[in-house]
Amino acid sequence: MMELLKLVKSLHLPDWWICSGFVRSKVWDILHNFEERTPLADIDVIYFDPKNIDEAADLFLEEKLSFLNPTVPWSVKNEARMHVKSNMPPYQSSVDAISKFPETATAIGVKLDDQDRIVLTAPHGIKDLINLEVKPTIHFQKKKERIAIYKNRINQKNWKLRWNQLKIHYN
Repeated sequence: MMELLKLVKSLHLPDWWICSGFVRSKVWDILHNFEERTPLADIDVIYFDPKNIDEAADLFLEEKLSFLNPTVPWSVKNEARMHVKSNMPPYQSSVDAISKFPETATAIGVKLDDQDRIVLTAPHGIKDLINLEVKPTIHFQKKKERIAIYKNRINQKNWKLRWNQLKIHYN
């Protein structure tokens, strides 16, 4: 994980984080006493750059990361434009965007500071994550449409099949 954090740091992206499953799955794997890490569908890298919201910039960054480490399925998104996809008001920062992820246990990110120390952001805290609870974020609780997205996502992800100790909340 440190190697991947250092690779992303080397891009010098503004307000960058590796988030979601990168952190969540590692914690759940440890709490389930798994010997091996659960493979990830992708490594979610986010950053916030309102000066360049062209999706081509994200694709270029994915290619650059793939060149640096081709064994990783990189996914790079500039959160300065992702509010459009989510049909929401503009995000103010990457942490603001993370706070509006569907699940509290997924609304988490890590990065390295200038001294390569790990920095954690968890806008909803880490209690649900370490207690193996999956709940919608406040943002997703506010509207029926968002709760429907949350429930659909929970069904699609089927996390309980892999991590059987999870407690899934549907509202």
